Amino acid sequence: MPEARELTFTAAIREAFDIAMSDDDGVFVMGEGVADPKAVFNTLAGLPEKFGKHRVMETPLAENAMTGVALGAAQLGRRPVLVHQRVDFALLSLDQIINNAAKWHYMYGGIYKAPIVIRLIIGRGWGQGAQHAQSLESVFAHIPGLKVVMPACPQDAKGLMLAAITDDNPVIYLEHRWLHGTRGPVPEGRYLTPIEQPRIARAGGKVTIAATSYMVVEALKAAEILDIFGCQAEVLDLRVLRPLDPAMVIQSVRKTGHLITVDTGWGKYGIGAEVVAAVAEQAFSALAKPPARLATADYPSPSSMGLIPGYYPTAEAIIGEVFKMGLLTQDAFDGAVAALRAQKGTLPIDVPDPKFTGPF
Repeated sequence: MPEARELTFTAAIREAFDIAMSDDDGVFVMGEGVADPKAVFNTLAGLPEKFGKHRVMETPLAENAMTGVALGAAQLGRRPVLVHQRVDFALLSLDQIINNAAKWHYMYGGIYKAPIVIRLIIGRGWGQGAQHAQSLESVFAHIPGLKVVMPACPQDAKGLMLAAITDDNPVIYLEHRWLHGTRGPVPEGRYLTPIEQPRIARAGGKVTIAATSYMVVEALKAAEILDIFGCQAEVLDLRVLRPLDPAMVIQSVRKTGHLITVDTGWGKYGIGAEVVAAVAEQAFSALAKPPARLATADYPSPSSMGLIPGYYPTAEAIIGEVFKMGLLTQDAFDGAVAALRAQKGTLPIDVPDPKFTGPF
């Protein structure tokens, strides 16, 4: 793999688009707000000027129709990336996504392809509430024929986008906007992150924490504190939700005997439930304690500052589950929570960490 530099998540996505569009004239981006000065959280900055309006195309408020246009272009040999600045907007195009894109290859016996990427941005903040802060990955992961990815680090933000664009199947690419300002090593040039399996974000031997998207950040925060108190957590970034390969999670659980899943979405019928089911089916005897599932509370995303603290999973909640499993003493648990709270300071509950910078 080429040499890595440190980039933000935002810059990594922008670089992926630049490479893909430079290498293949058939790649184009379309969506509501793609030509806006904010450039979709700055991830498309400079691309309209470099590639022109015919390849970075502003679309009308007609999500279902525009998904059909993108799918038609894919069937004719182009490689469109359709951008929704909120996952919620994609609900208006589910007929095209589920009934057409996901089934095209299957219905025509593999003769026809549907190389379309649908980029969906998730994430909370600033009182967006029930209709603009949902995390609906399990909806898409339920559908045969779709591939679903959720990068959690800049390297995967670039590598999974390039892999998605070159894939001949429809790929749902979900990114959490609280990740946009995070930084990490990103190799130069073109590389593909295989749409295959999780990655080990942090090695450990006492408890397995399998997380998605921004929850990987919370899991790593928890793991850092837990390490101080003698509990080494292994953090797995699931990153590929369909096809979901549980082998790495199962291998980790065989080592640790304990499993915690942390979802960005709801727990019932969620990704964590699928992971727990796979472990129970294939490695039940390896579990020393019942698995724990952390996810958003079972009601719509709130705007109220009074409801938000109890809605989203946090590093503190993860530490709490580790304590319930008997892996921390009471003194260690109290110390871990105190250390975490001191680290967080007085950060408001519904805005990103101050280091998560962005265009606005």
